[in-house]
Amino acid sequence: MPIDTSMKVLVVDDYTTMIRIIRNLLKQLGFADIHDAADGKAALAKMHEHEFGLVISDWNMEPMTGFDLLKEVRADPKLSEIPFIMVTAESKTENVIAAKKAGVSNYIVKPFNAQTLQSKIEAVFGEPAAATTVVDA
Repeated sequence: MPIDTSMKVLVVDDYTTMIRIIRNLLKQLGFADIHDAADGKAALAKMHEHEFGLVISDWNMEPMTGFDLLKEVRADPKLSEIPFIMVTAESKTENVIAAKKAGVSNYIVKPFNAQTLQSKIEAVFGEPAAATTVVDA
């Protein structure tokens, strides 16, 4: 059974350009219900208001980082099961290890394309996304 592309996805990044890029990549993969937040605090507020099937968050943001958001989400029984993909420009081993220990579902290093995003989402859900032709912009 393919991934449910009708689920709500929350994209968290302090750069509107990056939100737009990830939103466009998600649309290429068939996702339509895409929401965004400019930082971890705003994302947490939205997560308490709406039920999301996936969170894709940048690591480096102020005032609440994506890493802090991840820790808050995993500590909250109502949110702890939401798949969480961390996006960062840094591929430092210690960051990847810290994110894994904090419960991240997957990790993407910038820059990335639709195929990378698709494979990371498939890995999180353990099944292929809906049959879609991936075309990189």
